[in-house]
Amino acid sequence: MTPTDRSTDIRTTPRRRVLISGGGIAGPALAYWLNRYGYAVTVVEKAGTLRSGGYPVDVRGTALEVVRRMGLLPRLREAHVDSRRFTFLDGDGAEVASIPPHAVDGSAAGRDLEVRRGDLTAALHAAVRDDVEFLFDDWVETLDQSGDGVDVTFHGGARRTFDMVFGADGLHSRTRELLFGPEEQFHRYLGYCFAVFTLRNTFGLSHEIMMWNTPGRAAALYAVADDDTVHAFLNFARPEPPTADDAFRDPRAQRDLVAAVFADAGWEVPGLIAAMRDADDLFVDVVGQIRMPRWSSGRVALVGDAAYAPSFLTGQGTSLALVGAYMLAGSLAGRDAAEGFAAYEHGTRAFVTLNQDQVGVGDAPLFPATARALERRNDMLRKLRTLPAAQARPVHSALTLPEFTPVP
Repeated sequence: MTPTDRSTDIRTTPRRRVLISGGGIAGPALAYWLNRYGYAVTVVEKAGTLRSGGYPVDVRGTALEVVRRMGLLPRLREAHVDSRRFTFLDGDGAEVASIPPHAVDGSAAGRDLEVRRGDLTAALHAAVRDDVEFLFDDWVETLDQSGDGVDVTFHGGARRTFDMVFGADGLHSRTRELLFGPEEQFHRYLGYCFAVFTLRNTFGLSHEIMMWNTPGRAAALYAVADDDTVHAFLNFARPEPPTADDAFRDPRAQRDLVAAVFADAGWEVPGLIAAMRDADDLFVDVVGQIRMPRWSSGRVALVGDAAYAPSFLTGQGTSLALVGAYMLAGSLAGRDAAEGFAAYEHGTRAFVTLNQDQVGVGDAPLFPATARALERRNDMLRKLRTLPAAQARPVHSALTLPEFTPVP
């Protein structure tokens, strides 16, 4: 069944104009469902084109039902990465354990999906591009709700009025800042910093992940299929976030900080640090969540990471974005903004909180911060080689999707 097959005529209310800020995952997913409920949708994206790169992402539990209802499940199953081996190494580079990835990440083998981020964004964009207006290389500069709608000024200079605006613009959401204030009041730092980038696959890796650990530090290589490039990942524990120092925002200072943390590291880490210095796709940030008392104000609402980023430590960022988009659009069907936004929070918040609560500050199992915690983790991994694979985590499917219909 294609997305077009799903788009039956259920438009019983006048078309209202809405703007979605963000063209990654949450934005196009929300656009798809809002279009089905009769809204005239515009998506504005800061990037100059559809984002094609990025680390692989997971689609699990309830989110699988969302993409099935969108008609995208067959395409995403074809794009499934199918990682086959996760090898853990000690500080000397010796193998600790080599196990199936689903034994440690909480996914259900044979059911949950892992796909390249670019494959997912391409599938979502294809599902809506004929019905939704996309504005690339632009973003929201100001929002004004003092009139009958939301007056928006774009960075490029254009001014337009919408009935509602949605922020789907990620962890560092511009929409959230305009609506609620600085990010710091909603950001929950989880005790780690990380760097990701790509480099040539000179390691002979295929369909696998290799991770080196010492207390408080981790370095990983992730080979997606048989690509000639690999994703490199460097993670380190840090009690206080470095973002208080504006220098952390400078690309050179970021590289210097990561290099200093891993200066005496073994295995392949010296080569990774050298590659990081020259990487043109390096992304460095702190590991954190967004926790907000409410996700909307007036005619503006947030969805996905902008409202409730769970951090990559949960593996649920993409799934929460997909589920949240479905719940937000369905909750608005036939309702005004105030009633719809209230229904969205009432129906979604418990699911979000369960998934965010999977991790606490400094206690991610894959990244032990102390020698004792690392030893316990490695003992557990050795046992997993002889035990049945872990079952899918119940929190991934803790929400049963309602069937939404417009309210007359």
